[in-house]
Amino acid sequence: MFIAILGRQPEISIAELEAVYGAEKVKKISSQAATIDSDNFSVDILGGTIKCGHVVSRVRSQKSDHHTLLQASKIIVKKYTKKLSNSQKKITLGISFYGNTTDPRNVQKIGIILKNSLKKSGVSLRLIPNKTAALSTATSHNNKLGRSETKIEIIIVRAMNGDFLIAESRGTQNINSYAQRDRERPKRDAFVGMLPPKLAQIMINLSGAQSGNYLWDPFCGTGTVLQEATLLSINSYGSDLSDKMVDYASENMRWLEKTFFTNTAWQVFQADATSVKLTSEQKQQITHIVCETYLGQPFSAPPSPAKLKEVVGNCNHIISEFLKNIHDQIHPESMLCIAVPAWQNQHRQFTHLPLIKNLSKLGYQPITDKKLLYHRPDQVVAREIMILKPIDMTKTA
Repeated sequence: MFIAILGRQPEISIAELEAVYGAEKVKKISSQAATIDSDNFSVDILGGTIKCGHVVSRVRSQKSDHHTLLQASKIIVKKYTKKLSNSQKKITLGISFYGNTTDPRNVQKIGIILKNSLKKSGVSLRLIPNKTAALSTATSHNNKLGRSETKIEIIIVRAMNGDFLIAESRGTQNINSYAQRDRERPKRDAFVGMLPPKLAQIMINLSGAQSGNYLWDPFCGTGTVLQEATLLSINSYGSDLSDKMVDYASENMRWLEKTFFTNTAWQVFQADATSVKLTSEQKQQITHIVCETYLGQPFSAPPSPAKLKEVVGNCNHIISEFLKNIHDQIHPESMLCIAVPAWQNQHRQFTHLPLIKNLSKLGYQPITDKKLLYHRPDQVVAREIMILKPIDMTKTA
């Protein structure tokens, strides 16, 4: 069994895990973590999981969290003293605790006891200091924790039932690679929106696309979805209304090929998503549609009711026309994962597109009832993630 430490949008992280490993294999155990019943697990293919570890022990709830942590400490010291006492190499160790508020010194103390125990066997151990109870993603990644036998991170998670799970890290999200894919590619354009590579990766996984499949992004912009698909060995088509974006996406894809040595098939072409006509070859190949649709104009503060009504109407029209246009062109078994706008007001309430309540009239069925909203707390325009499949309109007529 593995444990996943979830990203800042836990519901989206859980949905991604369920899409990749199966809903029956995933169990949310706290606001920050989930277990996955699987023999294999890789944090490198997931956008919504920041750390992962192989579960090595479970400590049943004691009379208080303090006592449960003491019991966990004894288990960790005993287990890892035995495991590492014959090591000929210097060990780097970090310990992270995810749960209620805990003094970082209590977490650090476990490492100090283990370090002193191993010192008696002549084993050298460098303990990474805990400024917080859980080491940051950057600290874990930059110290290569979980990536070799001598770079160890022990993850302790308090489950909702009071039990503590102990896991040994199998790696942390490569934040440097995400930054490289986002900031170092030759073409960027903040005006058309900046889909984070991490979210693109999540959406591809939510669509169910697998290695060797063909994916299409009809609003490809600078090509972020195409890039992330390529890194997952998924072939891709990208199209955009703007010739400039077609050029940008193409240049970024050529850069990706040279930088990451990829060799999947890809093609970018100019087309209006509301009127595009796919070729017979594209219709045959494309099985997944993943895109960030038109999000409307950006807002730094909630707009007036009149302005909001105008923007909602405009976005709703464009996205509805897009969905209607592609319905009869895509494969009946196709899966769609699309990001549409939702607008947050000053009371943390969201205005959603009217089309969401009329998807069946457009020829689609949502495959989840969950509201998947990707946003920062102060962000006006959020991304609402919808996972859809086409329905046969002749049977509903």
